[in-house]
Amino acid sequence: MSYYSEPPFITIVMPVRNEERFIASTIEQLLKQDYPKNRFEIIVADGMSEDQTRKIVHEISEQHSNVRLLDNPGHLPSSGRNVGFKNGKGEVFMVVDGHCHIPTDQLLRNIVSSFEKSNAQCLGRPQPLNPPGLSEFQKTVAIARNSRIGHSGNSLIYSHYEGFVSPVSMGAIYKREIFEKIGYVDERFDACEDVEFNYRVEKAGFKTYMSPFLAIKYFPRETLKGLFKQMTRYGLGRFRFIRKHPDAINIEMFIPLGFVVGIFLFVLSGLSLLVSELGFGVSASDLMSVVFDLLCILYGLYVAIILTGSLYLSLKNGLHYFRLLPFIFFAIHFGLGWGFLVEMLKPSFRIISTKRTFA
Repeated sequence: MSYYSEPPFITIVMPVRNEERFIASTIEQLLKQDYPKNRFEIIVADGMSEDQTRKIVHEISEQHSNVRLLDNPGHLPSSGRNVGFKNGKGEVFMVVDGHCHIPTDQLLRNIVSSFEKSNAQCLGRPQPLNPPGLSEFQKTVAIARNSRIGHSGNSLIYSHYEGFVSPVSMGAIYKREIFEKIGYVDERFDACEDVEFNYRVEKAGFKTYMSPFLAIKYFPRETLKGLFKQMTRYGLGRFRFIRKHPDAINIEMFIPLGFVVGIFLFVLSGLSLLVSELGFGVSASDLMSVVFDLLCILYGLYVAIILTGSLYLSLKNGLHYFRLLPFIFFAIHFGLGWGFLVEMLKPSFRIISTKRTFA
């Protein structure tokens, strides 16, 4: 017997800004869901787009009464999530980006089935980076991110696992009761806002269930610059997260930081030795020489690991990927560390209580 007397009302929250290229396709995929049209709504929380996003969504909403366009004056994804969470009518809330691929028309039904099966309050979903129509660069990013070298081994976000999990890296579907207990998203976060919110979900004792039938496919960044900027934002968000929740600190979070700081030390120690050798009256210390030699070994090992890993992945997926993989891995590692370092040096972010709501 079904847990629900009728299909639960589902609010789909889409925080977007300047998504004119993709927003119509994503909404259309959601509207084609095999689910009663009067039992779900799509709230597009627009961060004051400067392109045609608002016009496109408005035109769709005129034809579909369950599509709503709401302003997100805070511009950020975090404030956009709150616009949807606070204005939605749902018993269940799901967050979907404006640029993704929904691989099945059974997604909403699968959400209901997963809640019934698990009796959880939160659902996690895989987010594979393999939607149709990817460029060679995007496919290479997907290969890198799906590897142990390019993504945390503690995350199941690219797996096909089914069962109870930590929501921290993958929670995306929530029962309303979660907001009633822990409040909403912290709008000071412009990256990792989902990680911070899901951490509070876990600390509050809510159960999270993950199913491969809930997967939504996301598009990797299209350029190396775009990937680096994305990773930098993630690094900023990671440090902001542990600054607010120091009990969540683990050693793995600091590896990208060590990688970036080590590069700076490597360059400085190398320059110091070079100046000393050229005889400009500056004598390099024995310690500086030891540091330089040690870093040569460490970064030589790093290059060897990256090249070996890239070759292994290329042999599995296609040798043509080898020419891009080392650069993509470097962008991931340096971007995460650089963002972490930049945020660590900022004095402006203030930790406040994690109680209830963030207005």
